[in-house]
Amino acid sequence: MNSATFRNTLRVIVLILVASLVIGPLLASFFGGFKSNAELRTNPLGLPDTWNAENYVAIFLDGAFWRYLGNSLLISSMTVLLTLVVGAAAAYVFSQIRFFGSKMILSYLLLGLMFPFAAAILPLFIKVRDLGLLDTYWAVILPQTAFGLSLAILLFKAFFDQLPRELFEAAYVDGCSYLRFFWSFTLPLSTPILATVGVFVFVQSWNNFLLPLVVLNDRSIYTWPLGMMQFQGEYLTQWNMILAFVTLTITPAVIFFLAAQKYIVAGLTGGSVKG
Repeated sequence: MNSATFRNTLRVIVLILVASLVIGPLLASFFGGFKSNAELRTNPLGLPDTWNAENYVAIFLDGAFWRYLGNSLLISSMTVLLTLVVGAAAAYVFSQIRFFGSKMILSYLLLGLMFPFAAAILPLFIKVRDLGLLDTYWAVILPQTAFGLSLAILLFKAFFDQLPRELFEAAYVDGCSYLRFFWSFTLPLSTPILATVGVFVFVQSWNNFLLPLVVLNDRSIYTWPLGMMQFQGEYLTQWNMILAFVTLTITPAVIFFLAAQKYIVAGLTGGSVKG
């Protein structure tokens, strides 16, 4: 076996191992939804002895499941929309417009990448309470948008910096304003990075547990991670129902990610090469 064949074989083996680490928990969750609690204790990772779909059917027919799913979809969609609009506009300013203090302001905004979300949960709760937003969708949407802007601005700016400068200069000579150029030229050319940021923000918002737990007390606006708590009692946790619930609720995020994966690769690599 020559060195090239060995490297290719090693690469395939590593990719298979990494894929198994990702797919394994998803399959274990899917199979666990068909089992009873007793079988989960004795056979947590294997195939079910009996394929019983009652757990999935019960959750699928439960109105609360669709309410939690709808709340999560609304919150995640609004978070993505606000993050894309604000992040793209801010990154466009830093990329195309030169003004005093722009680098300092950009560095300040990017400091959010180093600030852990959990460390801000107490002051965040106090601020949301003072604004009268507790038990509302905005109590989750606005903080998620704020914490997602640092990454969004970083990715958008890296992509916008690679757009031909001559295109902007020609449009400016023809009387095109900054806003019109942003709307008519920059955004249409930025589909890959829009999809990349959108997927990252959507998945992060979809799986967020801590923030909704702190700011939401009204069960009617619970997101799906909070909905799992209905299967946890004082003396018994219905793990089979939780696994079925998780499988059904993460499916939209997985489908969304798979549908946009080619744009994610293009968006992440679009700002990596200069020239």
